Amino acid sequence: MAPGANLVIAVLLISAFVVILNETIMSVALPRLMEDLDITASTAQWMTTGFMLTMAVVIPATGFILSRYKLRSVFIAAVGIFSVGTLVCAIAPGFQVLLAGRVLQASGTAVMLPLLMTTVMNLVPVASRGRMMGRNSIVIAVAPAIGPTISGIILSALSWRWMFWIVLPIAVASLVLGATKITEVEIDRKSSPFDAVSIVLSAFAFGGLIFGLSSIGESAEGKAPVAPWIPIAIGAAALVLFVVRQLLLARDGRALMDLGTFKFASFGLSLLQLAISMMALFGSLILLPIYLQQVLHSSALSTGLMVLPGGVVMAVMSPVVGRWFDRVGPRPLAIPGAMIVAGALWLFASTLDESTSRVTVVLIHTFMSAGLALIFTPLFTSALGSLPSRLYPHGSAIIGTVQQLAGAAGTAVFITLMTTGTASRLDQGLDQVAAEAGGVHSAFLVGGIIALAAVVASFFVRRPEHAPSRDVAVH
Repeated sequence: MAPGANLVIAVLLISAFVVILNETIMSVALPRLMEDLDITASTAQWMTTGFMLTMAVVIPATGFILSRYKLRSVFIAAVGIFSVGTLVCAIAPGFQVLLAGRVLQASGTAVMLPLLMTTVMNLVPVASRGRMMGRNSIVIAVAPAIGPTISGIILSALSWRWMFWIVLPIAVASLVLGATKITEVEIDRKSSPFDAVSIVLSAFAFGGLIFGLSSIGESAEGKAPVAPWIPIAIGAAALVLFVVRQLLLARDGRALMDLGTFKFASFGLSLLQLAISMMALFGSLILLPIYLQQVLHSSALSTGLMVLPGGVVMAVMSPVVGRWFDRVGPRPLAIPGAMIVAGALWLFASTLDESTSRVTVVLIHTFMSAGLALIFTPLFTSALGSLPSRLYPHGSAIIGTVQQLAGAAGTAVFITLMTTGTASRLDQGLDQVAAEAGGVHSAFLVGGIIALAAVVASFFVRRPEHAPSRDVAVH
């Protein structure tokens, strides 16, 4: 590895962890926001929906950004925007300003994950990529997983504003450290013109799909501001146009998102399994707190603490799994990992009811987290490692986009199934708690069925055939 590369990656890892943590930190805080700001649940939900929408709109453009602008400049812009957004959230006098701050936070966050992954792929030799991607997995999977825990701890003693006041100095310190310590990475860059039409199509495509999927749960409760099929249909139509335009622009190297990545079978198969795994992660992240608080009557703090062991297991296992990947490749890790995740979802479906012990919930969630830890590092490394270096920025952008879509889809599927299952059982004469427990059962049952597809896909993931590694200068 080139001299100075470890410092660059370390700064990026710390910064990425801080910004990505904020994607889920608001989930436990919504009831407090509703009370303090005098807003409805559907309005408060925009704290998370708005964040996801912004991420979905910005991430597709990051491949273009990273292939044209210098690492240090992109880092300063991303963390700077995030820091400003965090300050706006902390001092927000009302909902509208708070939402604007969340949009700024998401704009900076959207750039960090592709920036981190692209830098690792360019700086780290092939033989060590698994170990380094294991560290990346801590950021990608663990940061969102422990967001509700941190939120619950803060809210147990302080106001919701402290979720931003505590993050702000860390973000500013990361910005200063990066601005002074990050050195430039010499990679091939392009100078092709910016395509505004692709940006507009991307916004309608991915924004429409995320918004529509996020509205499905509200629609099941009769609270959606618009029928979900409308934004989904608009998003799907825009996506078709976006794909066609990218294929045309790619002929002379002007694509906003180069879809040539899908010519590599390992990339597509890894991406499929990754999407299903992200659905399981985000679906369980949204469903378990609801189950714990509404069925088992746990407090926000205890709910956050109960999902913490799973996050700790993922954090501890990810670097170890990275080292294993460098030795044995993806299949010996991805296959058992996919089986564990599917098994955990089936265990949730078969055991969760109004009398389930909290210890059982923690154990199954931790079991599932171990399976996810076995999956993420091999899939990230295999997906990007199968691409030529010129496609690293676009591959990273596609992975980030799919992560957001899968997260929204997982949330929509789990919440919709829980809501409809609960309503059905209420119609059958069950009490509210028993009906909600049954709804949770239905959601995890379908989640377990979906997870079986990831098990099948895991048998086809293979170690990419790398070109000889090259040294990339850092100066």
